[in-house]
Amino acid sequence: TSFFPPLLRHPPLHTPLLSNHPTFFYLFIFSFSLLFLFFFKKKIIKKKMAQPQQYTRNTQAPPPPPKHLEAVVSPVPTHYNQAHMSPPSRQHFQYSATNNSAPSLPINRQSSPLPPAQEMSKTPPGTRTSSVMNLSINGDQLLDHSHLKPGAKASLLSYTQTINMYRENAKKTNSPDIQCDFAIFMVEAAKPIQEDEVTRWEYLAEAEKLLKQLAARGHAESQYYLGNLFASGLLSKKGKNEFDKAFPLFVQATKHHHADAAYRAAKCYEDGLGCRRDYSKAVQFYKKAATLNHPGSMYRLGVADVNGELGISKNPRDGVKWLKRSAEAATSEYPHAIHELALLHERGITNVVFVDLSYAVSLYVQAAELGYAPSAFRLGECYEYGKLECNPDPAMSIHFYTIAAQQGHREACFALTAWYLVGSPQVLPQSDEDAYLWARRAAEKELPKAEYAVGYFTEVGIGIIKNPNEAMEWYKKAAEHGDKRAIQRLQGKQVETKSKKKNGSQEECIIM
Repeated sequence: TSFFPPLLRHPPLHTPLLSNHPTFFYLFIFSFSLLFLFFFKKKIIKKKMAQPQQYTRNTQAPPPPPKHLEAVVSPVPTHYNQAHMSPPSRQHFQYSATNNSAPSLPINRQSSPLPPAQEMSKTPPGTRTSSVMNLSINGDQLLDHSHLKPGAKASLLSYTQTINMYRENAKKTNSPDIQCDFAIFMVEAAKPIQEDEVTRWEYLAEAEKLLKQLAARGHAESQYYLGNLFASGLLSKKGKNEFDKAFPLFVQATKHHHADAAYRAAKCYEDGLGCRRDYSKAVQFYKKAATLNHPGSMYRLGVADVNGELGISKNPRDGVKWLKRSAEAATSEYPHAIHELALLHERGITNVVFVDLSYAVSLYVQAAELGYAPSAFRLGECYEYGKLECNPDPAMSIHFYTIAAQQGHREACFALTAWYLVGSPQVLPQSDEDAYLWARRAAEKELPKAEYAVGYFTEVGIGIIKNPNEAMEWYKKAAEHGDKRAIQRLQGKQVETKSKKKNGSQEECIIM
């Protein structure tokens, strides 16, 4: 009888010890297996060590270097830099004002006008970066021809070569973004061309044709940009604002969740531009843009809630919420909500907004840092007269007045006139010439008291050669705009008014 299990049964061995004791047989097999594995594995290891070591290439890019964050420095200087307040030249008084619209919208206020033509044709901020030719070059660099010889022909030649290169690239690609960027570049290239009208309109016609093709294919950015061109009047030889063509394009782009297009469609509904005025539709499109985090739409909804406009019931609490959301998303193009919140914290709203003057000043500073002229002007007043718990500081006052004046704020320009008339020790030297230039800039913007001041400067000879005839012309302009002193001067009456000096004392002042 065998001692092995059925599956391991085998013929009896001749070794009596193993056949009589199967346990020894199992131990023998197990030991032999261990020895075999040990020597076989050792042989394999020696063979591998004899072969040269191979390395696989790491195709993964190394991690980017850490970004060193720079501290944000406030633009408010401790010592005023006079280089930032150079007055305008005598020859050029035209000034393209940007970011100068008053943010406060009182009850029954008409809607703010649409941006001027030169602003409407710009690509909205935060949409997408240019992808033309897949080059990391912005439009200003592409249009920089400083390396060429001076002359109009050299500049035109460079424009032509660049446009031809872009045109070929746009034809080869099927990307609507690249084609849209090419059309935008064509428009920007056409703007500075004034003498060669044929070339200018050829560029605009080609851009319009391409944008229409892209818009028909449902490209939202092309629809929005083409709508802006129609609204600005740039595509009309008569310069007519074609809102009837622009409005449908804004609506189409809104369907593709284009925030700026939704905002522009809402403005059209609010003001009746290219469509019938419909406040309910305007609110609908404002809310559509607000859901896309458009700061301008959130600001408009906030003001409408605070004042009860656009057919909305007055609800200051909801209005402040909209304004805070807009302030969080504020940009240099839409800083209005920050200024509006500052105004609310100046006067307060019962059970909604508490009065906090220091917080209001901090909000004004935020808006001024974004280049918002009304906020900068308000700060200039605060530091000139010590308002809102601010200590009078001539340097700070001149600094903020200059920020506002550089944006074309007429009151700020005239405020600098006053500072230049009296000067400030170790801050601003007294200068009649600069005082006249700033007053002239404010007068060019039809500020009545500035028109009267320019007339007086010209009559007496302050900062300019005496010219009684020209002075009378300025008095007439000021009188037409309601300035009482100008009316008295035209009637031959002596003008005597009293005004406070910078230090608060009283003295006779005919100019300011």
